[in-house]
Amino acid sequence: MITVLVAYATKRGSTREVAADVARVIRQSGAEVEISPAREVKKLDRYQAVVLGGALYMGRWHKDARRMLKRHRPELASLPLAVFALGPKEITPEAIEKAGAALARALAEVPEVHPFSTAIFGGVIDSKRLHFPFSRMPAGDARDWNAIQDWANEVVRGLPTRSAP
Repeated sequence: MITVLVAYATKRGSTREVAADVARVIRQSGAEVEISPAREVKKLDRYQAVVLGGALYMGRWHKDARRMLKRHRPELASLPLAVFALGPKEITPEAIEKAGAALARALAEVPEVHPFSTAIFGGVIDSKRLHFPFSRMPAGDARDWNAIQDWANEVVRGLPTRSAP
């Protein structure tokens, strides 16, 4: 059995919820899955694959996700890695393209790391929890749980079938 780490970087919890759903799908495939905030990941030697998710804020991928990529770049360069980002408040082609460009910029900072799968999902705006002027934004949840599950199943297909001896 393989062990997969699902790490996430979030400010308000919506990315953690997506990471938990991705972990659930991977676990259903028979893999052992551990889920952790990206900032708390110290070592990767126990894992045969990693999924890393982070929220996008103001055109940048969450700093904890970027730091994890940089801190563990040698290991992540040799492990199967899948990456996702949450951010656009609307799922339009323009918003997805802009979010994809932000994720690509973050990944370009670690050119030796090559995810086998990447995804962009809609984000959550909870205006009651934001400071002015963002507190005036309309609340919304643009996460598409079917798309998240479909991507998690794609990730499962890209995972090794068993751990190395």
